[in-house]
Amino acid sequence: MAEAVDAVLLLGPTASGKSALAMQLAAEIPLEIVSVDSAQVYRGMDIGTAKPSTAERAAVPHHLIDIRDPAEPYSAADFVRDATVAIREIRERGKLPLLVGGTMLYAKALREGLSELPSADPQVRARIEAEARELGWPALHARLAQVDPAAAKRLKRNDSQRIQRALEVYETAGAPMSELVGIGTAPTLKLSTVALLPADRTLLRDRIAQRFDAMLDSGLLEEVRTLHARGDLHPNLPSMRSVGYRQAWRFVEGLCTFNQFREDGIIATRQLAKRQMTWLRSMPNVTVIEPTSNAALSVVELLL
Repeated sequence: MAEAVDAVLLLGPTASGKSALAMQLAAEIPLEIVSVDSAQVYRGMDIGTAKPSTAERAAVPHHLIDIRDPAEPYSAADFVRDATVAIREIRERGKLPLLVGGTMLYAKALREGLSELPSADPQVRARIEAEARELGWPALHARLAQVDPAAAKRLKRNDSQRIQRALEVYETAGAPMSELVGIGTAPTLKLSTVALLPADRTLLRDRIAQRFDAMLDSGLLEEVRTLHARGDLHPNLPSMRSVGYRQAWRFVEGLCTFNQFREDGIIATRQLAKRQMTWLRSMPNVTVIEPTSNAALSVVELLL
């Protein structure tokens, strides 16, 4: 498989063991890892994103980690561009690019191509955010309904991130986002996709709770307090909307108890895992692997 493709995607829900499996594969195959994670791109967000350790990154080259400040946007288009460059450079070094993660929108964009949407415009985005602070997101949702009713119909009145993007696309491109998303670019890479899908959901649910508690023990709240203290971040930023960080931010601001924060964080992570598995089951041409002790051997056999 590795000879016939540009890269291999190793996808799976959170806490399914993707990163550990990737490190096992690196001991058997000359490869470099490309992160497919919309939160690991941000510097200073280490514990809640389960970034690979310093030792792991020293042992195996990792890419697309710590490449953005949490105040900066990072889109699927940015990922496709950066991942394509990383894949080409890894191939030039004679190694296999192994793309590992659970941000399914990124994986879909890389596999199927991108819609022809304009890049984020910081000035337009800042103006929309200022208007939202003054008027509220429901008012901006009403404005979106006037210029792009199809997009507004799909979005909740407080879905700040998506309302902002839809208005930004309309103002930048001069056309509704709902009309532009059907215009796609063809994928340029030949990829093989392996999905790590656990059959026992109860085990995954338990692992998610255990991992969240381990993150708390490792200093997740201290990490979020440091981010909060910067003063230039807010909960509507894509970085701060990441699972775990969004819930921790509320606790740091005194909006919930510790027990409520912990419960909300675990629930949100389980919901994320469910969405990820739904995405994976809908993806065509995916080889499904059970995350067992033999998973690494199964993948090696596929790749060689």
